[in-house]
Amino acid sequence: MTGLYKTLIIGSGAIGASIAYHLSNYNERVLVVDQGFPTEGTSGATQAWVWVHTKQPNFYGEFSMYSAELYQSLKKRLGMEFELDRTGGLSLIFEKSRLKEVESLIAAQQERGIKVELLTRQETLRKEPEVNPNIVGATYSALDGHLNPFRLTRSLIEDATNNGMEFSFYNKVVAVKRNNEMIYEVETEKGTFLAEQVVIAGGPWSKMIGQMLNVNIPIKLVKGQIIVTEPLKPLLNHIVSGVRQTNNGELLIGYSKEEDGFNRNTSFNIVGETARYAQKIVPKLKKVNIVRTFAGIRSMPKDGLPILGEVPSNPGLYVAVTHSGITLAPIVGLLMSELLREGSTSFPLDDYLVSRFKSENELLREDLQ
Repeated sequence: MTGLYKTLIIGSGAIGASIAYHLSNYNERVLVVDQGFPTEGTSGATQAWVWVHTKQPNFYGEFSMYSAELYQSLKKRLGMEFELDRTGGLSLIFEKSRLKEVESLIAAQQERGIKVELLTRQETLRKEPEVNPNIVGATYSALDGHLNPFRLTRSLIEDATNNGMEFSFYNKVVAVKRNNEMIYEVETEKGTFLAEQVVIAGGPWSKMIGQMLNVNIPIKLVKGQIIVTEPLKPLLNHIVSGVRQTNNGELLIGYSKEEDGFNRNTSFNIVGETARYAQKIVPKLKKVNIVRTFAGIRSMPKDGLPILGEVPSNPGLYVAVTHSGITLAPIVGLLMSELLREGSTSFPLDDYLVSRFKSENELLREDLQ
């Protein structure tokens, strides 16, 4: 790993791995560095939904829909099965007072071509007989599904490696600067690498990488705690309001959102709240055993939308940071690879550009006060 790289990607989770994979079809030198190992961070601590139908605003829902659709062709191109299952998703409604709000959501989504429908109580129970019968109804979309994030990320990395991409794991970035030749020098624990372009795709750690270049990436860290049950016979046919069943029968259950820095410990209070809410969704879960819990740290942009594109004050520096990285990995990988190679994208990124925020330097000074 010597000489000048065209692109250096910081982060090998689902987003960084997807960018590398999409770049690997072209004859360019690309290096991916990661302070740990793939899926050690957020991509390995997730329920791994491919979720579309309730994403708001509706242009973000449309963006998510296009990404979900790209998974079908990605599955055919990659050599490893990553357990993609387009089950469809249900979001249960318990209060009649929410129906007008839900109808507005559906109308907005349908304006963008997102197929969402409002089901009656009876229609919902026909799809999912085990959910709470005290519901009013549910929103439903066949677009939603889930996958195995470990297999997905490994598959992207293996394919990229076979196409000549280089990866350096357990190699923390300690400094980044741009020299007089406008080349980025990325100092890591294993050496310094030179690159014409740098992509920050480090999830929760992206903010710290940006600060090395006096660039603020406006994200906050949001922890989600997840329950894993014992394996069960098929119980659910769809993802249902925060509950989904894996191929081996386990249920993954999670709803929580906490701002707790990089603390990935689970807590009795949140696990208890999660278990009680899960019983409200599926009453049969009252008698099911919990075998383990885990927590993941989401990198949540300031306005909730992906941050993608080149940093205006730093030519050659790009950011690819978002919540819902599993859902968005295919489209982010495709569009960022286009941007890095051609300077433009086949789908507009205007709503997601870094430049929608104030000057990065101003933001950095605010954060440090």
